[in-house]
Amino acid sequence: MTAHAPTLNREHIHPGDRICAAVSGGADSVALLLLLRAANALPRNALGVGLSAVHVHHGLRGEEADADLAFVEALCLRLEVPLHVHHASVPERVVRSREMGEPETIEEAARELRYEIFAKLIAEGHADSILTAHTQDDQAETVLMKLLRGAWTEGLSGIHPVVQVQGTGNREQGARDREQGTAKGLIVRPLLHVRRVELEQYLRGHNQPWRTDSSNADQAFTRNRLRHHLLPILREYNPQLDEALANLAELAREDEGRWQSELDRILPQLLLPGKPVRGGGRAVSTAAGDVSVALEIERLRGLDPALRRRVLRSAARSLGARLSFDETSRLLALGGFRSDPTVPARTGSSLQLAAGLRAERSARELRLSVISPVKPPKGT
Repeated sequence: MTAHAPTLNREHIHPGDRICAAVSGGADSVALLLLLRAANALPRNALGVGLSAVHVHHGLRGEEADADLAFVEALCLRLEVPLHVHHASVPERVVRSREMGEPETIEEAARELRYEIFAKLIAEGHADSILTAHTQDDQAETVLMKLLRGAWTEGLSGIHPVVQVQGTGNREQGARDREQGTAKGLIVRPLLHVRRVELEQYLRGHNQPWRTDSSNADQAFTRNRLRHHLLPILREYNPQLDEALANLAELAREDEGRWQSELDRILPQLLLPGKPVRGGGRAVSTAAGDVSVALEIERLRGLDPALRRRVLRSAARSLGARLSFDETSRLLALGGFRSDPTVPARTGSSLQLAAGLRAERSARELRLSVISPVKPPKGT
């Protein structure tokens, strides 16, 4: 046995919980399963949980993926841990997403399928929480990737230690569950503070092999290029880079949590439905897919710049649109809050933004609207 076993973050693991470890067969997830099983068997301070595992076969990598499944099945049999096996087809999902006009990459499709399966396990009562083996290395890679892509601070928050999920396995229903506060179940990452090398050392100390996913070396994936090329170079400038990026993620999460509390408080007072009508009141369109919100310019003027920017982005998000930095800047210019020679800040001016979002300036308001295309009924 090794002298040092990586420490699990137990903050979101409680006695009596039914927890399910997501096990791919890679070093991180195999270490997670062994650590959970060992902690659950401690004579003192045991976890006291019901432990199971889940493995998702993504329909990729052919015989290699089949061998991963066989490895995980044998591991769980030896450890006497119940295993849930789910088969999915990432290629089919990618094709469907393109047909629906919402294309997903292979990575995105695989992740969405996994989390839908996790949600289904929770809905069917097999688990209260799903534990994944994300490490500090994963966090550093995620934050750096977000930074390079120009993420806002919520993006820099990276991988969250715990997130609440719906128990339906259906994305649309899940969104409704979150809005109504009826979401149930957790995704927990108890190894986010641990380096990948520590987990590999732990496994070697236990003579425990693991599987290596050949796609992790594929330089076609951005994360792999960061992992194998850019991060090693940056670590020459700061050997503690992974910890620094993980700290940045924690600070960003705390900041965003504070801002979100403020937005939850003031948005109901600021967002106005539809258009004002003569004589008072507001008219809301009844056309299918036509939704809009408005913000009074004077009330926006009373906000500090950081809050004003977040209010505009939240207003767009309420209509299903996400504003880029440049689009938010143009919207601020339309309201007269910054200078942009390409955006006239006068009554009657308008902007066409992403995702079908349209912004219009009236004498008193900024109005955001989006007309979603109405899909024809099936069979037509």
